[in-house]
Amino acid sequence: MHMETNKEYDVIIIGGGITGAGTARDCAMRGLRVLLVEKYDLTNGATGRNHGLLHSGARYAVTDSESASECIKENMVLRKIARHCVEETDGLFITLPEDDLGYQQQFVDACHRAGISATIIDPAEALRMEPAVNPALTGAVRVPDAAVDPFMLTTANVIDARRHGADLLTYQEVTALIVQGGRVVGVSLRNNRNGEVREVRSRLVINAAGIWGQSIARMAGVRINMFPAKGALLVFGHRVNNMVINRCRKPNNADILVPDDTVCVIGTTSDRVPFETVDNLGITPQEVDILLREGQKLAPALASTRILRAYAGVRPLVAADNDPTGRSISRGIVLLDHEERDGLAGLITITGGKMMTYRMMAEVATNLACRKLGVSRKCETAVTPLPGSEEPAGTDTDYTHNVAAGRHGIMARDISHQTAEDRALVCECEQVSVGEVKFAADKLHIHNLMNLRRRTRTGMGTCQGELCTMRAAGVLCRAAKIRADQAEADLKDFLQERWKGMRPVAWGDTLKEAQLTQTIYAGLCGLDRVVTPDKDKKL
Repeated sequence: MHMETNKEYDVIIIGGGITGAGTARDCAMRGLRVLLVEKYDLTNGATGRNHGLLHSGARYAVTDSESASECIKENMVLRKIARHCVEETDGLFITLPEDDLGYQQQFVDACHRAGISATIIDPAEALRMEPAVNPALTGAVRVPDAAVDPFMLTTANVIDARRHGADLLTYQEVTALIVQGGRVVGVSLRNNRNGEVREVRSRLVINAAGIWGQSIARMAGVRINMFPAKGALLVFGHRVNNMVINRCRKPNNADILVPDDTVCVIGTTSDRVPFETVDNLGITPQEVDILLREGQKLAPALASTRILRAYAGVRPLVAADNDPTGRSISRGIVLLDHEERDGLAGLITITGGKMMTYRMMAEVATNLACRKLGVSRKCETAVTPLPGSEEPAGTDTDYTHNVAAGRHGIMARDISHQTAEDRALVCECEQVSVGEVKFAADKLHIHNLMNLRRRTRTGMGTCQGELCTMRAAGVLCRAAKIRADQAEADLKDFLQERWKGMRPVAWGDTLKEAQLTQTIYAGLCGLDRVVTPDKDKKL
């Protein structure tokens, strides 16, 4: 079926990651008619596949001063406008015996030039502040790193964009840019759930599709020379460290350990990969080995800590040289006006940057869009709190009063806990209640269990969905009015995705957990014998 929508937009934004979500918010706040489209779910790409570090910028101070300055500016902004998404941990950059201690002063000087607070502290003091750090360290620098939840941050931006009138379409893939008279005037979309196609028109299209932005531009005959740099990461079964621990050296493999809610994440590697692999990244034994070996140098306790899963994302870098790892390519913001650059009006690309500079990326893209559309309103996203963080810390409604509020900020007021059923836990590991699942289904644009995981952390804890997935499917089936056969298919897909992350680290307790999950869902529930509407998948 082919459909055309009569509604015309000022701006269509392609990509439901943090950059697209932030751009949709900024455009909508300035009064533009906005449509945000994403081919799968929000945060499906690089946004949902990073280590959750709110960079101080210190990591790039020596090698990429522009990115370092951008990071520290946005670090301070996000602590104010997205308070419920940020945990202010602070960070340490440690020097180990095999590292050059002389690099430490060069590092600190570069931080200060970029506007980053960096203080050399005694190694004994660093060990007192963070007992998990390698006691063999010979130097330490304290910086204002923090942890941020990319899923909640993206959701909050989308909620605010919609409050300001923006429309959102997920599972809608752009199959073509509509070009007329040398101008992009809209997009052709295919619904990835039912195959339906449609066309939507706009005065301007903003390409915020990350690494997939190269393919979007190619649809209009425009070339963007992007560098797909894969980064692999490991999630450990509990939180080893309370401060971010970094290696005080030029950026390299496995030199960041981030506390992330109840777990911790070590990352990353960096290797160029073919474009045809970016939708189906696998984790190699070599990558796992590197992350484990180098990670233990930061925090020796990782050697005896259970690994939950491995995952990988692709950085949206714009290639500037022949570096095989992409580490020498700037993480700075890249804004392309295709009318000026390529003679193609109606198309803008915003790429490069980092998750934590998304708001700045959105601002520069929206500034350009407004100039082209004759809109003079200024950006207010740096001073306007996101939904969930509207009230200052220390008030009676401080978001830290319960687990759900820690995820949703003051929006947690809308979660019903009036009945015993609503208070019952769906996911014990992450303390997700029936009431929170109902809230997510009603308010957070959820279609399936994967969406629910990204909005509430259901299935992200120690058991990786072993005990909670069936309950979550049942509650979501009622709350989102999903048919039973669709819910069964969704349940199988969710468990299969959990297994993909466990498989590269399937030994010891992780393998035992996977075998128990198999026994529960296949042996007891017979889920492997259920025939679903889609291609049947084995657990």
